[in-house]
Order: sequence, then C-alpha cells, then structure tokens
Amino acid sequence: MDLGIRGRRALVCASSKGLGLGCASALAEAGVDLVMNARGAEALDAAAEDLRRRHGTRITTVVADIVSEEGRARVLEAAGEVDILVTNAGGPPPGLWSDWSRDDFIRALDANMLTPIALMTALLPGMIERGWGRVVNITSQSVRAPIPALGLSNSARAGLTGYVAGTSRQVAQHGVCINNLLPGIHDTDRAEALDRGVMEAQGIGRDAARAQREATIPTRRYGRPEDFGAACAFLCSEQARFIVGQNLLVDGGGTNLTV
Repeated sequence: MDLGIRGRRALVCASSKGLGLGCASALAEAGVDLVMNARGAEALDAAAEDLRRRHGTRITTVVADIVSEEGRARVLEAAGEVDILVTNAGGPPPGLWSDWSRDDFIRALDANMLTPIALMTALLPGMIERGWGRVVNITSQSVRAPIPALGLSNSARAGLTGYVAGTSRQVAQHGVCINNLLPGIHDTDRAEALDRGVMEAQGIGRDAARAQREATIPTRRYGRPEDFGAACAFLCSEQARFIVGQNLLVDGGGTNLTV
C-alpha cells in the first residue's frame, strides 16, 4: 500500500533503537525524510546511516535529551517545519506504590506527559497552518489496563491520554490527526530490563523469566519493533485521515478487553 506520505518530513524522538527506530524505519521505507533524535551519538548515527543506505531517505540527527528544555529546543530548531511527529521517551522504573516520592512522579510526568505536550504545542501550529499533520504518541498498554508495578508510567501516560483526547478533536478540522500507539511487550531494551526485574524478584534465569512473560501474550512471543513501526506508519498515512484521538493497542492481544 502506498501510504501517500512520500516527501513528508517527520520528527521521531528516541529513535536510535527499539520502538522509536521501528517507527523511523517504517517511515523511511514510506519515503519520509527524518529528523532522528536520541541521547547517544554512536547508536543514533549508526541507525541513521543504515536507514539512508536502505531507503535513500534524507536524515538529520540531533543528539539531545528530549526531556530537558535545552535538548528539546535544539531538536525543535533542527527539525524546523515537520509534517509528522512521533513522541517517545523511556518509561520510568517499576516498583511499589510505597517506593515513589513526589520527585519520582515529577520525573515521570516530565518524560511521559509534559514532554510530548511541549512538542505538540510547538509543532501543531505549523501543521494547522499548512492544513496537514500527523502526531503519534508512543504510550503503553497500561493506559487501557494499568500494570501494578508500573504506577509511575500508568499515571503519567494516562495524563497524556486525557490531553490527547481533547486536543485531537480540536485540531482535526485542520487536517491534523493525533493518535496514541500502545505497545505491549516488544523485544527491546525495556523488555530486557523488565525481564531482569522478574529474574531478581523470583530468582530465576533469563529464559524462564522471558517464557513466563511470553505466556501472558496470546501470540506467545514478544512483538517486533518493525511490526510496531508499521502500525505507526499507517497512523501517519493519508489513509488514516479519519482516525482521530484513538488508542491503538499493539500488544499481541495481551490486554484482555472487550472494547
């Protein structure tokens, strides 16, 4: 399927690896020029060079912490006018409700709610003026079914979801569509970190921890970043013009819901 976005320009945050790279790769394959951001220069440069080689797309890289005000300003300056925004930031650590202080919640809110909102605030006016835009926020399956150990993530991402629910319906008349992608367990560094948590809590090996978590997924396997990226690219497509304010689960059926 031709997604109709060849020649568009996208900013993809935290895109040197994992789900962000999956999204950047799918957009590059669709002919989109990219602004890729990450904190580590080596991984970012390697990922960008691979996408240039495979897809011939034009890519600008910006090494910066997208959560910091200074880093975000540098990314936005380099990005300029973009048609597509994919927000992404690492999730806060797991724990118990009794572990978290106010500062922990502030850090989670900064990374997983306030940073995406700041990026949208900066880039939506240009999209509205040009009459076309797509925003995809990478959130979490915990927005639909909270995960007890991820209380910081549950809280911050639910706040972003509420913001998107209202804002998406205000800008849709201008040809701008905002949606959220909710990943389940994918084969990424984040999954590895959560696997280690299971290993430490239960005193089991990596294979056993992974098998235990795979058993919670109807597909019986972790997702692949490229599958997640394909879903992102579709939400950025011309064909997605009538999809507004939605929360699409990409979790192998792991979230047990009727609707």
